[in-house]
Amino acid sequence: HHTDKFKEPERLVVRRGQPFCVTLVLKPGGAKFTPGVTSFTITVQTGPLPRQESDTEVSFALTDGSLDTDAWSVSAVPGPAEDTVLLTVCSSADASIGLYSLRLDQDTTQTNLGHFTLLFNPWCTRDAVYMSSKVKRNEYVLSQHGLIYRGTPKRIKALPWNFGQFEEGILDICLKILDDNPKFVSDADQDCSARRNPVYVTRVLSAMINSQDDHGVLTGNWGEITDGVHPGEWVGSGDILCKWAQYGPVCYGQCWVFAAIACTVSRALGIPCRVVTNFGSAHDTDANLLIEKIYDMDMSENLSNDSIWNFHVWVDSWMARRDLAPKYNGWQASDPTPQENSEGVFCCGPAPVKAIKEGDLTMKYDTPFIFAEVNADVVEKVQLPNGNVVEISSSTKRVGKCISTKSVGSNRRHDITHKYKYTEGISHEASFAQTSCVQIKLVEGMAVGSDFEIYALLTNNCMDARSCTFMLFARTVSYNGKQGDNCKHFQDFPLVCLSELRVPLKLEYQSYGPTLTADRLIQVSALTLGEESMDFCKAQKTIVLDEPDIDIQVIAPPTDKLTLVNPLPERLRKCSFTVEGVGLTGSHCISSHLLPSFRVEDVGPKEEAKACLKLSPSAAGSTVLLVNFDSSKLRNIKGFIDMDVEKEETEI
Repeated sequence: HHTDKFKEPERLVVRRGQPFCVTLVLKPGGAKFTPGVTSFTITVQTGPLPRQESDTEVSFALTDGSLDTDAWSVSAVPGPAEDTVLLTVCSSADASIGLYSLRLDQDTTQTNLGHFTLLFNPWCTRDAVYMSSKVKRNEYVLSQHGLIYRGTPKRIKALPWNFGQFEEGILDICLKILDDNPKFVSDADQDCSARRNPVYVTRVLSAMINSQDDHGVLTGNWGEITDGVHPGEWVGSGDILCKWAQYGPVCYGQCWVFAAIACTVSRALGIPCRVVTNFGSAHDTDANLLIEKIYDMDMSENLSNDSIWNFHVWVDSWMARRDLAPKYNGWQASDPTPQENSEGVFCCGPAPVKAIKEGDLTMKYDTPFIFAEVNADVVEKVQLPNGNVVEISSSTKRVGKCISTKSVGSNRRHDITHKYKYTEGISHEASFAQTSCVQIKLVEGMAVGSDFEIYALLTNNCMDARSCTFMLFARTVSYNGKQGDNCKHFQDFPLVCLSELRVPLKLEYQSYGPTLTADRLIQVSALTLGEESMDFCKAQKTIVLDEPDIDIQVIAPPTDKLTLVNPLPERLRKCSFTVEGVGLTGSHCISSHLLPSFRVEDVGPKEEAKACLKLSPSAAGSTVLLVNFDSSKLRNIKGFIDMDVEKEETEI
């Protein structure tokens, strides 16, 4: 049943549509089991109010022949030992998932045999989540770690994540998420009956992973964070799920954390799932497939409900859409990040990826919103000092770029943009400044803590010299496009350009450091205004600052060492390492905040932060150790290493 990785040996976890065996021990002196003569009935129940009408209670009699694989059925043969019977039960491939009781009824006697947990079955051809490829099942159902992509289309970075869906206690928490959803509270039997459908379950998870409408798992925060856990500190799902089960909604998450939790829960329940990143992701609040961005003359954006995120992360789940045409089977996009209401609830999807690509916007659920995230057009305008608003550019290719997920069976990035949208041919970029153009040129070695110089390149497309007002700005920015303070600028800088002119801009850490967010992004904008023609030309790029590596060095077993060099020209305080790994730390991470022997001292410029930790692996085999470094000035630096764990203790 491919459930042996669940770290709960006393519990029976099986997948639907597939037989499982139970050994019965007969009471001394009782009747013997005689094939073809002995008869009894098996009853299974799920939910608090099981009913036959909703198939949350099913009774089925012992069959003389083979099992009926299309429905609940049972067969029995004499067991290997005396006075034992080997019972084989096969569940329906369309049964509701969840915790079941198993009862044997014979004459007037009812015997409770125990409980089992039933999951979706991607190995069963009759199951709606059936996935034919073994390597894909290994990746999308069984793999407990992965990579989530962030950054910009030109600087894509992989974030390691520990899904940990088989860790102790996680499956119970996943079932609790289903039991805490408002639909279960209002009508438990109807909700439990609907859990046969992966579309329904996925939509419930989309709502319950966030806490916007209910007591869901995670609370989002995209502003200043002064309490809770910064979203960038998390390295795995287990800690978040355990905290929610014990205390309620967890603070805080952002899109990649919401998606990672959804992936963990989906895989635990048996739904094949992958984490997907869309670079240049549109948030179209008024559903007109148009993102309108209006700037002041200093290139700061006026308040608008529409936005373009540097990246946005959601999940794809694999299933048949029996509520739609067969062509919509396969990957379904759903988004647990609370953005817009859907049917009165903050949830999104599942929407067939095929429908998103084809523009079939009437297909359930929320296809227009996700279609806009990858296809919306962008119009940019500038508001002049006199109040007039002038359109300066438009684009059909700004959003939906480099849509990425982890490759099957490797740590390479897999580009799936072609699954979401057709390849765009001729660029539909339009600029309303024909007399000149401006480009922003970046350089190598733009690392956090360093000083570096970029430049703007102005080109005159006319035969004669032109005068223009030139403005060049650099400001910190968050990944969701929210602008921070200016950290460097030239404004109202008149110049005469004969053909080509290069204007440098030096960015110093002392200027950008105080306003830099944990995303380590700097947005550079350039704007020219022709004095004679009143033509505008704009260019914009986002810098992803390089961050230091965490050196996870294996010396001589059982000793490893964690080292990070402080790249900043100032002292790091409140330093800590956090580690997590399947089979290494359980469902919780280990932090030097809580473990005195793991504590990290303050670190001066160019000095090394070092730590050692003794782990007690719970299982031998291949796994991944994830590491996060955090401090007062340098936030959320990630690293990971593949490990082959032996049974004896290992020091790290």
